[in-house]
Amino acid sequence: MVSLTKGSLLFFSLYDVCEEIRLDEVRQLLGAIPQPRSFKHAAPEYVRFERPPVIEPIICSEPHLKEASAQVKYYDYGVISVLFEVPFQEEMDRVVELAADWMSSPDLERAASKIVQEKVEKLRNALVRPYGNWINEDYFIFHFQEVSGIASARELLERCGAQISQIIRGERLALSTGEQQEILQSSISYYPNDLVVVGWYASVVYDTPAGAQTAIQLLEYANSQLLEFRYYDEYLTRELGSVYALVRKSRGFFARWTLPKEMARLQSITVEVAELVERVDNSIKFLSDMFSARLYKVAAEKVGVPDYKSLVNQKLDTAQELYRSLNDEFQASRGFVLELMVVVILVIELVFVFRGK
Repeated sequence: MVSLTKGSLLFFSLYDVCEEIRLDEVRQLLGAIPQPRSFKHAAPEYVRFERPPVIEPIICSEPHLKEASAQVKYYDYGVISVLFEVPFQEEMDRVVELAADWMSSPDLERAASKIVQEKVEKLRNALVRPYGNWINEDYFIFHFQEVSGIASARELLERCGAQISQIIRGERLALSTGEQQEILQSSISYYPNDLVVVGWYASVVYDTPAGAQTAIQLLEYANSQLLEFRYYDEYLTRELGSVYALVRKSRGFFARWTLPKEMARLQSITVEVAELVERVDNSIKFLSDMFSARLYKVAAEKVGVPDYKSLVNQKLDTAQELYRSLNDEFQASRGFVLELMVVVILVIELVFVFRGK
């Protein structure tokens, strides 16, 4: 029986709470520290946050998390992330059971939500345009520091691939061979003795504590991006629906003269969202660090970042098309009125001319 000699569960719960967080104000209020750079190579400039998130270590008061370490992380684009790390030392089969229990329990998410509510109240002055309703993303990372009897990532996959697949899916029962292959194909290694297997809701990281930080940070970052694109997708859906409803009510000739106001609002929304999307997209840079870039790409694709980004871009294109359509309709109406006015003026002039005769 293969034994897991040392490891930990990391649980992220991320909340989109506002349009922007003023990190300088948060840092002053909390005395917190910026997110350190971490990655495989010894050149910190290769992976860089444009504005590193602020970290606040906290003490979790929940009885069932008394062994957990915890921290809150604040991203400048409005996301607050709560991380719990729970150490374990168990047989691999037992870790499968624990994974199923943790991933099906609402306790971790409930504890994280309570912490975020407290932090939002405390830091409200540092939040720009707070949202009334929050959306959130949860994610699990199972960090294996050492596995007895295992000397390499290849051996870990060969001997424990079935259990790793169950852990990532949160399943107690063994998965089919096809499902195992589908899960394990999203694996990536840099050295022979490290491994990351990425899933849409959980990942397994086999590495030293220092080496694992690259994968942990990038997985968290990918989920924060997913959260932002989800919010923009929902926001654009609501706003486009509102514009469509007003357009249906503006089919009359005189009603069309209310279109410029809606056109200006639609253009403002489009520019605002495009700017925010660009800020989120460019919040981290990979400079010559191909491994981190590949790891991020695998993580982002697995959790669904490109899919939601594509939806947002499609709706931005739709908004632009709708703006052009409304503008053409308004310009046509205005042109008709101007032509009518010219005709009326000519008729009046002709009347006066004939009366003068």
